[in-house]
Formats: sequence, structure tokens, C-alpha cells
Amino acid sequence: MSLFDRAVASALPIVPRSVVRRVSAPYIAGATLDDARRTVATLNTAGKRATVDVLGEEIHTEAEARAIAAMYSDVLEAIEEDGLDANISVKLTGLGIKLDLDLCRSLLEGLVHAAGAQGALVRIDMEDATCVDDTLALYRELRGQGLDNVGIVLQAYLKRTLDDIEDLRDLRPSVRLCKGIYIEPRAIAFQDFAVVQRSFLGCLEALLDRDSRVGIATHDEHLLVESLARVEGRPTSGYEFQMLLGVREGRATELVAAGHPVRVYVPFGQQWYEYSLRRLQENPRMAGVIAKATMGRAVGRS
Repeated sequence: MSLFDRAVASALPIVPRSVVRRVSAPYIAGATLDDARRTVATLNTAGKRATVDVLGEEIHTEAEARAIAAMYSDVLEAIEEDGLDANISVKLTGLGIKLDLDLCRSLLEGLVHAAGAQGALVRIDMEDATCVDDTLALYRELRGQGLDNVGIVLQAYLKRTLDDIEDLRDLRPSVRLCKGIYIEPRAIAFQDFAVVQRSFLGCLEALLDRDSRVGIATHDEHLLVESLARVEGRPTSGYEFQMLLGVREGRATELVAAGHPVRVYVPFGQQWYEYSLRRLQENPRMAGVIAKATMGRAVGRS
């Protein structure tokens, strides 16, 4: 991690809100559902799929959790009305997993049933290590009910992930594989960058070998090249590449042109500021990537 990355992340709390908005603008669709609809439509026109995330996992009451679920229902309706190639990504903290597990289960089931009625998938995002067991348990419960339009996320930097892949083998799950961004202790998470890269590729190979459908979520060029080698000759129905909105857009376009499916993560909502600070502080390297991309755009316009 470079000094530049660390400097950008540490300075964020004192940066004016207007500046954070400008920095975050490339990778957040906007504050409203209409913003998200327009962004997804533009991505679809460019041959890219989308997954829509409603910002606001920092909830403290049942009413807030139900409001997040209601907004996701609105997203599903918009996807169907507009004929968009998109699904939704749901953080279970936003549905109350740390507040009331039964409430979270009920809200999640409702969204999965609603999405299933229109042929859409609900991707359950993975959060910090304290959520992993409950998240995987809820995923397995839903699959046990015969609900197949639900996917999960696994994080390559957690030392447990290969075991989790084996435990889920019977389900042939739809998995988004990412490195992981939460700061976790050395006892449970790999810390060395190269080790995380090796773990990512090992997890990818394990998922492909078990006939899982894999969302390869990375902007790391080394991992992209190595992942392309591992999916060569495989049907595109078994994998897709996934990237954040506004990050490495040119590379995503290259992948589409080469015939690979690409899905872009599209967050939107009123809590864009909180989301921006949290994501950038949790992952200083991402702060650096986005800041450099933003500066690159500015130079290109000058």
C-alpha cells in the first residue's frame, strides 16, 4: 500500500463534503432511484450488466430495515419496468442482521421471492467477519427452500474461504469472489498482498472445479489476466467479470469486446457520503485508485 493511498484515506474526514462528492461521483450512480435507472440503462447499452445496491446499511431500527427492503422492492420494479439487465446486491446489515435475525430473514425472503417472480437474482453481499456465519446460514436456508435465484459473496483474504467453498459444494452456488475490503485480524485473514492474490486464484479454481457460477470481482490486472486463463474455453454462462462503477471502465469495455460477460456494481442512495468515507477508509488502496482515476479525468479535460 503506497503512501499516497494512505494519505488520501487518512485525509478524507477533513475533506469538504463537496470534494468527497466529486471524488465519489464516478462510482456512485447518485442519490435517487432514477439516477440508478439511468446509469444501468447506459451500462446495458454498452453491453454491460449491472447489480444495484441501495446505500444505507447503517440502520438502528426495524423501521429503517423495512425502509431499505422497500427501496429494494422499488429497484426490482424499476428493473422489470425498464427491461434492464440487472439484479440486486443486498447487505444484510441493512436488513437488520445485527438487530434482529428473524426480521432480516423475513425481509430477505421477501426480496428473493419478489426477484424470483421476474427472473432476477438477489446477491447477498458479504460483510465483516462477525457477519459471515449468519450470512452463510441464511443463504443455505434459502437454498434449502428451493430458492435458486440467490447468490452469495466470498472473500479470498479470509483463511476460512476454501473450507466455505467446500461446505457449499452441494449447492453449486452462484458466488461473487472478491479479495475482501474489511480490516480483519491476522489470525483470520491473510495480510500480505501476494498471498491474497494466490488465495483468490486458488478459490477461483476451487469454485470452477465445483461447477459454481462465479462472478470474478477484481480490478487487479494480474488477477484479471490469470482469471482469463482459467476461464478460457469455458462457457460464458459459468462466469462473469464484475467491477465497481467508475473503476477501470476501459478494461471492462475491453472484456466485453472480447466476448466476456461483465457486470458493474451500481450503488445509489441518500447515504452516498457515509458510504464513500467508509469504503475509502476501509480500503486505502481503493482510495488511491479512485483518486488517481479522478485526477486522470481532470488532466484529460484540461
